[in-house]
Amino acid sequence: MFKTKLINLFKPVALPCSASAALLVLRLITGVAFMIHGWGKIQTPFSWMPPEAPIPAFLQFLAALSEFGGGLALILGLLTPLASFGIFCTMSFAVNMHMVVMKHPFVSTAPGGMSYEPALVYWGISLLLLLTGAGKFSLDRKIFGER
Repeated sequence: MFKTKLINLFKPVALPCSASAALLVLRLITGVAFMIHGWGKIQTPFSWMPPEAPIPAFLQFLAALSEFGGGLALILGLLTPLASFGIFCTMSFAVNMHMVVMKHPFVSTAPGGMSYEPALVYWGISLLLLLTGAGKFSLDRKIFGER
């Protein structure tokens, strides 16, 4: 029974082809962006932040893995809910850091200014993919079928 529920978690929601095509485009753009964001981090996954950063090495590793590995998984549409969950958690932390800790604005009007807008947009995208799955054009659908 647990195995069936676990498999159902990875089944994308049955959607029309047009919605699945839109999800494919969104996954490709977001996946490439996260692979680029995560590339430098995955090179030194336990120490990509400055030594004075209060973030434990294990959490730095999880962020690097969720960004680089999650980006690759989104591109392939493979284990999309798991990848989206990792990105969702990482972006939740990023939004908190920018909005609450550093008190950055939602959108910065200063050139090169910091804001929490990009992290919040990625948070929303990861939530969408977590709840819908990857769509028809994905390895998830090929492997697990549809809900």
